[in-house]
Amino acid sequence: MTSTENLYFVHISIHGLIRGGDLELGRDADTGGQCKYVLELVRALAEHPRVGQVDLLTRQVIDPKVSVDYAQPVEVLGHGAYIKRIPAGPRRYLRKESLWRYLDTFIDQALAEFRKAGRLPDIIHAHYADAGYVGSRLASLLGCPFIFTGHSLGRTKRERLLDGAKDPEAVDRRYNLTARIEAEELSLDAASLVVTSTRQEVDQQYSVYDFYAPDRMRVIPPGVDVDRYAPPGERPVPETTLKGIERFLDDPSRPAVLAIARADEKKNLATLVRAFGESETLRDTANLVLIAGNRETIAELNPGARRVWTELLQLIDDYDLYGCVAIPKQHEPDEIPAMYRYAAEKGGIFVNPALTEPFGLTVIEAAASGVPVLATNDGGPRDILANCENGLLIDPQDVPGLTAALESALADRDRLRRWASNGLEGVHQHYTWENHVNHYLEEASGLLDEISKPDLIAAKVRTTLPLVDRIIFSGLDENATEQDEAAIAEVRKLVDAGVPHLGFGIASGRSLPAARELIGRYGLPQPDVFITQLGAEIHYGARLVPDETWEKHLAHRWEPEAIIEALKEVPGLRLQEEEGRQHRFKISYTWESGVAPGRREIQKRLRERNLPVKVLLSDGFFLDVIPLRSGKGQAVRYVAMRWGIPADKVLYYARRGNDHEALSGQFLGVLGSDHAKELKPCRKLPRVYLAERPNFEGLLEGFRAYRFDSDIRIPDCARGMLPDEDRQEEAVLSPDVVAHAGDGE
Repeated sequence: MTSTENLYFVHISIHGLIRGGDLELGRDADTGGQCKYVLELVRALAEHPRVGQVDLLTRQVIDPKVSVDYAQPVEVLGHGAYIKRIPAGPRRYLRKESLWRYLDTFIDQALAEFRKAGRLPDIIHAHYADAGYVGSRLASLLGCPFIFTGHSLGRTKRERLLDGAKDPEAVDRRYNLTARIEAEELSLDAASLVVTSTRQEVDQQYSVYDFYAPDRMRVIPPGVDVDRYAPPGERPVPETTLKGIERFLDDPSRPAVLAIARADEKKNLATLVRAFGESETLRDTANLVLIAGNRETIAELNPGARRVWTELLQLIDDYDLYGCVAIPKQHEPDEIPAMYRYAAEKGGIFVNPALTEPFGLTVIEAAASGVPVLATNDGGPRDILANCENGLLIDPQDVPGLTAALESALADRDRLRRWASNGLEGVHQHYTWENHVNHYLEEASGLLDEISKPDLIAAKVRTTLPLVDRIIFSGLDENATEQDEAAIAEVRKLVDAGVPHLGFGIASGRSLPAARELIGRYGLPQPDVFITQLGAEIHYGARLVPDETWEKHLAHRWEPEAIIEALKEVPGLRLQEEEGRQHRFKISYTWESGVAPGRREIQKRLRERNLPVKVLLSDGFFLDVIPLRSGKGQAVRYVAMRWGIPADKVLYYARRGNDHEALSGQFLGVLGSDHAKELKPCRKLPRVYLAERPNFEGLLEGFRAYRFDSDIRIPDCARGMLPDEDRQEEAVLSPDVVAHAGDGE
């Protein structure tokens, strides 16, 4: 068991723009409450005496359109907390739907960061589906517990978006919902703990997933910085904030109806404007204050924000709300607390009319500022108002109902004061970061017994791998031809003497004896490392020294008897009997097309039985079930990290369907011309070279294309030559996220 002191946490939040100060909340749909929540959690966690270090990993952005802050590799937050920015994909800022194809690169770069630091995390916590994919893979490889927070979930979003949609496939492509949902399933599959903010998330949102496991889910409400938010009596409202709001208003003394949200359609600000505009009483006795992000001109906003602001301005004009509505174009992040105090000082109310609200951080902030609230009857606000008794829940689509609620609330001054007092008391009782972190650490500490970290930093096996600075990995094929003999001789010459510090490895689904027999038969170079049984075994050098740490690593949550029982009655699946096919970390079947269910359905069947595994289909005939931590790609990454070989100096030659995992990220991939149909989706991935020749001729062709014997380069035909990845309809997905072609479906 790892010591419960000096703990090292790694949090991962990939999309959006994150920095230590002046968060650009509302800049776009990707820079919202999640960014703030993660940043404040990291800071609060680092201040706890049991925690030694907390790193927040996010994507590095080098783009003249955004601040240079997001290009800094490391940002010190204080008290042992850091933001570490990982390069992955293009340098420019990308929306989250365009990031999927670069997530494996993020994984490889993060592994290099851990090796450079010389310390592995005790716990990894990922936020949202993209980080969940990355975090689950990293935790699986590093042998540490994995915590997942979805923030918002793809199945819920799909249901809402497809309601009445004319072209469901276009909606799915635009938001990459298939990839997102599969990443969420993988994350739930791997998670030792799922942290949610509300009971509703557990009961209504996560419950529709295959790997729903409520016993591993904990409700830990988010916190609020009570030092930053305070009622107006404790801190004045700055003059700049007053001027920024009141320059729009004919009578600034009226109660303020305040809304703070980014300009996003799901924030439903238009409904609030309609509810206000429909009431002559509200127009005559109150002011509406809309804080919906910053803008220079509406034309320069992203399409979603542009639609929102166009609608808001149209409604303001239709209802003739000039003089009683404030719509500041610019505000500083540090002004937000003052805006809540402004509403409280004016005897007003805060409204959150969002269609869905996973967290409700603005509701907590309002409560901490002494502002009563009307909030959507969804997600976090339900729990917050139940705990704080500081307002009313409203139907976000009921305009007359919201109008009536506003009129009633503002008319009852005694009730408003009671709500304000209740909110202040409730926040300090339920929603401080100190409370959150104490609860969080209590749950996380129970996971430390699970840690079985591989010895990735200080290897002790005697092998030539410490001298290697680049390595080739290839599978094995029984059908070598005469043309292959010359190619094999050339590969042997390169490995044995031709290229200094060049290593050679085998990554095969075969057993070790079968792999050695083929190596001898064809005169292949003596491998420095054998990865066999689809990653179930790793052996080093001529003495075949087993990597015992890797074997212990794979045993985590692996239940072969339960797997065999779960698949016993599945039609079209037959356990292979051939000697060497089965292994204690690999269960192999023959799969009959047209009779057996598809790979996805088999995966779902095992997930529903709480069996976290990988299901691989190869050559349209072989189906293998392996541990969640196993696989050729994971094993190769383990070997590369353990021996300090940079991921971008690993050349991987792929032909079988079970090679897909190793064809993304920083590895240099080569697809032989005889590659299996399951690998077709990998052809357009970055760093995948499509050889014109099969078998070992294809390997040699790829070796030369990458100039792997000298200064490595990426040939143009291996750069993932696709239309601009920013185009929503052309987004490319990692093969590990979306179920692979050739699934038999």
